[in-house]
Amino acid sequence: MSMPAAVRHGTVPARDGWQNAPMSISAERSPGARIVTALLRDGNRILLCHRSPRRRWYPDVWDLPGGHVEPGELPGAALARELREELGIDIAAPSGPPVQEVRADTFDMQIWLIEAWTGAPVNAAPDEHDAIAWFTEDALGELRLAHDSYLGMFSKVLAEHRA
Repeated sequence: MSMPAAVRHGTVPARDGWQNAPMSISAERSPGARIVTALLRDGNRILLCHRSPRRRWYPDVWDLPGGHVEPGELPGAALARELREELGIDIAAPSGPPVQEVRADTFDMQIWLIEAWTGAPVNAAPDEHDAIAWFTEDALGELRLAHDSYLGMFSKVLAEHRA
């Protein structure tokens, strides 16, 4: 029997809120995969990636860019690498704590707020995402998101910008 996942700084247990299956985890991955993702904010907009309908895990949902931490790699360095690979942008490795963490039986995901980068985000990984787009808060509720807790996290981050 698997234990429910825990969400730190969130309100919805990960197992109950995820669409379809564990995010970015393939059958070849061992339990305890470490995942890093970025919540890119540009003023009152956030950037999301649409996962291809052909993806094995989480097809046809809007998700945060990011991916797996490689063995021996620090999470911040992994996030910088993933954003370069997926979006063609460069960031400084995050120095503060993540805005949210999700822990489950098979993965541990950290989500960082990123507000500064070099380059213009493009879909540099069309095999993973069939689209990327900027969204304002009023458009987010219409999207099929990879996790139910994302909407609350997005609203909180955007509200902090307005304050």
